[in-house]
Amino acid sequence: MRDIPGAWHRTAAGAGLVGADGSIHPTIFAEMSALAAETGAINLGQGFPDEDPPAEVLAAAGWALSHGLNQYPPGRGIPDLLSAIAEHQDRFYGLRLDPSREVLVTAGATEALAATLLALIEGPDDEVVVFEPYYDSYAAVVALAGARLVTVPLRWPEFQPDLDDLRRAVSDRTRAILVNDPHNPTGAVFSAEVRGEVVRLAQRHDAVIVTDEVYEHLVFDAPHVPIATLPGAEERTLTISSGGKTFSATGWKIGWVTGPADLVSAVLAVKQFLTYVNGSVFQPAIAAGLRLDDSFFQGIADTLRAKRDLLGDGLRAAGFDVSTPAGSYFTVADARALGATDAASFCRELPRRAGVVAIPLTAFARPERRDDYATLVRFAACKRVDVLADAAARLGAARER
Repeated sequence: MRDIPGAWHRTAAGAGLVGADGSIHPTIFAEMSALAAETGAINLGQGFPDEDPPAEVLAAAGWALSHGLNQYPPGRGIPDLLSAIAEHQDRFYGLRLDPSREVLVTAGATEALAATLLALIEGPDDEVVVFEPYYDSYAAVVALAGARLVTVPLRWPEFQPDLDDLRRAVSDRTRAILVNDPHNPTGAVFSAEVRGEVVRLAQRHDAVIVTDEVYEHLVFDAPHVPIATLPGAEERTLTISSGGKTFSATGWKIGWVTGPADLVSAVLAVKQFLTYVNGSVFQPAIAAGLRLDDSFFQGIADTLRAKRDLLGDGLRAAGFDVSTPAGSYFTVADARALGATDAASFCRELPRRAGVVAIPLTAFARPERRDDYATLVRFAACKRVDVLADAAARLGAARER
């Protein structure tokens, strides 16, 4: 490959996509999805559902499409969606927001995270603290912005951080503490002690808290608690979420950032030069979704809990050790008992051995930390019940063979 100057190389390197020879690899999601298509395997790797959004949400999108909402929406988002997001934050969490100043609509949570970190980071002396393993875009954007990624390890099977590790990671160089709760890829929900310590450390070191809460309605044991609701947190917290996971509409890419007006305005200053605007016909649909009855939100959590249990039982029957997730789409399993020594190799072989695709947890960690997750793999439970049952049967049959 030609030696092309620019920030692209450090971005790819930050995401772990640069080989020893300097070549650029595809993401693990692209690789495993291609392998699923090639082999006909059931794809439990990438976290997207195989069912449609609620009828009310689809109807709202159809109405918008047929009533001329096909041009640029306002830069911050259509007023009705801004209001619906503010209503949602008040309804579920008691957070009172000015929709015209403290809410910003984005092209999914991914753009929200990118715009937020690019807005906050000033230079190479800045650090961003994340929990490891981490969603791969975190490392890529931190590298793109030219900052340093500092990680706090999460360890099998509970995946809760050690508070001393967290304290050592945060310093006066910390520009942002990025908290993904419920957590991808592990399915962990952080304890009250962890959330409280994040706030105390952010106050002590004058850091901004950035939260990725896209799985906020997919928790199984207790209601979701946003960090912004904790004493002393709201004035320094930018909360990010989206409609993709909640409404099974991952392809619509409607996300948002909420928080203090000055911080949201800083994010807007960057965001408007990324996508500018997006999803004009989908914004009214997500607004309709956010106003659905409480029974809908409870129902999606109950449904996913049942799928989690079905998948977990199937994995155990197939010989895996399983970490039971408290939230999100994902279940992490240890394949050591099945002879695995390298999660990536195991996942590349699994489609042909068992007809199922999973993702190695090592894809979500830095090279120097990958030994900690060497035999751990991530499965997605956000598929139809019949698909999960088929996957469990295939894995069981592979073990028998």
